[in-house]
Amino acid sequence: MLPPDLKQLPTSDELLDSDDFPVDNEEQNWIPNVLLFLLEYIWKQRQDWFFAVDMGVYHTTGAHPKVPVVPDGFLSLGVERRKGGKPRKSYVMWEENDIAPLLTLEVVSQTPGGEYDEKMAIYARLGVLYYVVYNPVYWRRDGQLPFEVYKLVNGAYQLQVGEPFWMPEIGLGMGRSRLPDDPLEREALTWYDASGQRQLSEAETERQRADAERQRADQLAARLRELGEEI
Repeated sequence: MLPPDLKQLPTSDELLDSDDFPVDNEEQNWIPNVLLFLLEYIWKQRQDWFFAVDMGVYHTTGAHPKVPVVPDGFLSLGVERRKGGKPRKSYVMWEENDIAPLLTLEVVSQTPGGEYDEKMAIYARLGVLYYVVYNPVYWRRDGQLPFEVYKLVNGAYQLQVGEPFWMPEIGLGMGRSRLPDDPLEREALTWYDASGQRQLSEAETERQRADAERQRADQLAARLRELGEEI
């Protein structure tokens, strides 16, 4: 098949922002947004990444370049944090030096969305290295696991083992966790470091720093009291 003529492909301004298909539960947006908000803090000094929630990815490997695939979330590395200093309306691969997302995420809902077949095939064609399927409610119905990470090996996805699962090409791992700051105590997906420790949010980091300062102050006060008694 001949490569597409870039001059004939539409620009991001001419394409729809997404598929405009509503989600059928709040987790489909909340789960990837948790990952995005954590990355905003973990990688706040970096400008070479882009994470999107429910955004169309336009590509030339499907039936038509104007038909996007819309992951619940995806991460690309080696791209501008903000395209030309402006927010993206969609992720158009021929405007991103053909850099495919390194990771895509699908949150399975009551209505099956082709997470285990159709979308998996699309992401494989795109060359997405890691494909994460989060299915906390309907995994028995689908005969799958609640949390699955697939890696593209020789053009086909292979289910990986381990949680949290470390992804060296990204420099982060992913797994399930109940976030301590969430009053509803919901399970979420979150990022982990190479040692398997959960990456903290900004609020948690500040609280740990304050707790450490308070502990040092208490230890100093106790030591001063001991010295005063000895004098």
